[in-house]
Amino acid sequence: MTGSSKGEQRIATSLLWTIVLVVHMFCSLSFASRKEGQEQDVWRRQTLEELRHALSVARLQNKNLARNIILFIGDGMGISTVTASRIRAGQLRDEPGEENLLYFERFPHVGLIKTYSADSQVTCSAAAGSAILTGVKINSGVIGCDSRVEKGNCSQYNERTRLKTILHQFVQEGLSTGIVTTSRVTHATPAAAYASTPQREWEGDVNMLSDEDSQNCSHVDDLAKQLIRNNSDIKVILGGGRRYFLDNSTEDPETHIVSPYHRQDGNNLIEEWKDDKEARNATYSYVWTRDQLMNLSSDTEFLLGLFNPSHMDFDRVANNEPSLAEMTEKAIEILRKDQEGYFLLVEGARIDFGHHSNSAYTAITETLDFNEAVEVAARLTDPEDTLIIVTADHSHAFNIQGYSSKGNDILGFADPGPYSGPLDDLPYTTLAYTNGPVYGRVDLTNRDTASPNFRQAGCIPFSAETHAGEDVAVYAMGPMAHLFHATHEQHYIYQVMEYGACVGRSKRYCTNSKSHNRKKIKG
Repeated sequence: MTGSSKGEQRIATSLLWTIVLVVHMFCSLSFASRKEGQEQDVWRRQTLEELRHALSVARLQNKNLARNIILFIGDGMGISTVTASRIRAGQLRDEPGEENLLYFERFPHVGLIKTYSADSQVTCSAAAGSAILTGVKINSGVIGCDSRVEKGNCSQYNERTRLKTILHQFVQEGLSTGIVTTSRVTHATPAAAYASTPQREWEGDVNMLSDEDSQNCSHVDDLAKQLIRNNSDIKVILGGGRRYFLDNSTEDPETHIVSPYHRQDGNNLIEEWKDDKEARNATYSYVWTRDQLMNLSSDTEFLLGLFNPSHMDFDRVANNEPSLAEMTEKAIEILRKDQEGYFLLVEGARIDFGHHSNSAYTAITETLDFNEAVEVAARLTDPEDTLIIVTADHSHAFNIQGYSSKGNDILGFADPGPYSGPLDDLPYTTLAYTNGPVYGRVDLTNRDTASPNFRQAGCIPFSAETHAGEDVAVYAMGPMAHLFHATHEQHYIYQVMEYGACVGRSKRYCTNSKSHNRKKIKG
């Protein structure tokens, strides 16, 4: 291409984007005249400009329609966690570890994600998950409502403040959707895919009944009820949390007890889910053990799996619970029957739980399980039409310290080599926390720091170790993955998914998702 034609192309591109942005701003301003539109449009205008910049730097990349999107969220999987896990994985193969890469670290497109919420420097999973899944930053402790809704306050909770998620956009297009997690399916991150509430802790009606903040919230349903009654088109739901779906006259099938957390309203939401599928004449399965899941009928259209009364166990397979990789595989096997496309959220939830208890061993083990699930998803899909995104919602107060020799056991004591040791001459671990429920300087001589039961000590005492506010990474492969290329806002992830799949507001810039064509917007 000649310099002249390149210049003409740049001018044409600039004019095109000027038109697009003017149209977008005109539409936004028309809504902005209504007070309820202003809050959400601020975030959307910001990410539209970021999208324009991403398109301008993309050259010869996969610009196919993202017919399928699989979003992996490693809860609490900060960069130090990824680093420690990659080293651990290598050392488990008798390698030094530092040169190793986790499977998702080999993805061709990588960026950084800023994680603050609308009101907090350090976010929580509810606000972070909502930013990723709705494209709007919100207040910490809230799920799926813009920042006019404050935690625990229902006065501004209404149709104008509730947000649509990327899952909802896929459902609106008649596409299949699924959710897989190792936490309760009503926990913050999975709930951010389908629900809205001023209080993330209102997972079941019992939580609302015991919370004084909910007294004026009769128009707000608990998260379990929202999942079953408002999201009946979700094809796959796998995770823990049976207790919020069973009524208080039904025993749990595993524990054979009626828990105080069972529903007080007399509704058995599992039976409601079954009745809905019966009414549709759909083929469905409800399972609560790994054995049941692994022997699932191949003609299953809808799948509900609740494998624990609460969160799934850390040692899942030993407790007849499926691994994250096994759940991911079953979910894809069902969803890919839809030739038009699907959206799947997969959360490695228990990484976060390990960190909160100062257990690096647990957090790393859960990260490796998460990594295996990513590899399974990549094996079962085609990068020509499937966008896979791997990211975290936030980091933790977790670090890799000292000057250990290369190949030193990442779970062991730091090996300072030629550098001076600590002033108190006591051994210390390479992995450490700045705060948490285990704290203080003690003599660790003869302690097995690689034991699953060992807890790294922090400095500041907390009942649970805290999140951290530094950026997390995003890794992507498949259609439009190249749009992750720099330091991005967290809610930008939604913008890439929406645009890549040609759904929601992004249909202004591309053709209908079912046509498998798109109107090209060149940068």
